[in-house]
Amino acid sequence: MKKLSYQTLREQNYDGYLLPEAPERVLQFGEGNFLRAFVDYFIDILNEKTGFQSKVVLCQPIAPGLADLINEQEGLYTLYLRGFQNGQKVNQKRVISCVSRCLNPYKDYEEVLACAENPDLRYIACNTTEAGIVYDPSCQFTDSPASSYPAKLTQFLYRRFQKFGTETGKGFVILACELIDNNGKELEKCVLNYAAQWNLGEDFSNWIRRENLFCSTLVDRIVTGYPRAEADEINKENGYIDQLIDTGEIFGFWVIEGPQSLKKELPFEEAGLPVLITDDHKPYKQRKVRILNGAHTSFVLGAYLAGQDIVRDCMEDEVIQKFMNKTIYEEIIPTLTLPKEELEEFAASVTERFRNPFIDHALLSISLNSTSKWKARVMPSLKGYLKETGKLPSCITASFAFYIAFFRGEKLTEDGLVGMRNGTEYMIKDDQAVLDFFFAHRNDSAKDLAHAVCTNEQFWGEDLSKLDGFEAEVCRYLEEIEEKGAYEVMRECLAS
Repeated sequence: MKKLSYQTLREQNYDGYLLPEAPERVLQFGEGNFLRAFVDYFIDILNEKTGFQSKVVLCQPIAPGLADLINEQEGLYTLYLRGFQNGQKVNQKRVISCVSRCLNPYKDYEEVLACAENPDLRYIACNTTEAGIVYDPSCQFTDSPASSYPAKLTQFLYRRFQKFGTETGKGFVILACELIDNNGKELEKCVLNYAAQWNLGEDFSNWIRRENLFCSTLVDRIVTGYPRAEADEINKENGYIDQLIDTGEIFGFWVIEGPQSLKKELPFEEAGLPVLITDDHKPYKQRKVRILNGAHTSFVLGAYLAGQDIVRDCMEDEVIQKFMNKTIYEEIIPTLTLPKEELEEFAASVTERFRNPFIDHALLSISLNSTSKWKARVMPSLKGYLKETGKLPSCITASFAFYIAFFRGEKLTEDGLVGMRNGTEYMIKDDQAVLDFFFAHRNDSAKDLAHAVCTNEQFWGEDLSKLDGFEAEVCRYLEEIEEKGAYEVMRECLAS
């Protein structure tokens, strides 16, 4: 960053809304872009609109982190939420002031553990990546700190138990935001495993279960982080230097699985925030995976073969957008359990999100690991539609043929499998077994390749050729892609 003649963002350099002094009621494991644009944003709004009066103390989960920068700026940073909302282009700016400080457990772990003795502390939020919630038996109670996040949390909870174990209501509401199934319950299992492994006593294990609430949650917001190319211009406009600028899409949705009593403790509804507290988060996760992620996986490979490179541009193409909408509204939504009105409202937000003018979402980035993505995101809709109607969904079936055509590589390299689009090379990236399979079948006819892919139980967990008519229809689409191109196949699907 070029040096500007402005001061670093601190309280004395900013004259907008800032939360006055408040107790640290939230501990957050993770100080990265996502949590600062999601959890901390919601808490900041709660503070302003409901008198929640809570500061958040951050703990960086790995040795290299942002603690020094965050503390230099007294926890302040500028957040921009940008995109389309209700058909309008939106660019919202807010200086977040709920963060009190950031601790580095690799420099002073005792300072982190001392937070457990704060009687005001009530909530723990975390996002330590998908690999963060893992039970590593090599972690020891005496480690300072333990390497895995669940082990650190167990050490922290034990300190809390030692200080307040005889008092009711001094446990925590723990909000796990990692992108794994049942994240809260998996975290609780890991903690109980460490409590047993470290022989911390049955009283402690019972206290964990009785006084602490491990909430599984679903998080949904694309966070693009520090806007390197725009940072100098933003700092000039703001009149201060902010090395922690964060950016994300305007859309946000948080589903927290927990008792209804949480609604009083965490008054998100009162603040008008898109946070839902429910006794079952799974239908909402299914909605996101099947509609948002499923839409991505269904159309991006065909759109790439049709000559597109960025999601936003696909939404400006009438055929591609209609193909995506038909997939969502006619083939995916009928297989889901939530009320149709809710599903269609979410689907409408997906189209706005894909049109976001501030995010250049590359189709090739979305194509990574498409095999496992198609299995998790699209295959359930295929089978659900067949079960509901007795017919094959045309767009979803075509999307499988797009997947096969996209993976028709010609050369295997250390970086991946090389495919060709209109005479230009592109890189196909997936598990090595997937790349080896498609390379081995690179010279197959459309019929032989469709059969080989459909019957590959290693990919799909079952033989898809047993779905009535599926293999033959995939073969027909694949032959048409090779003859007419992916775009014409999309157009054909709209007429069926």
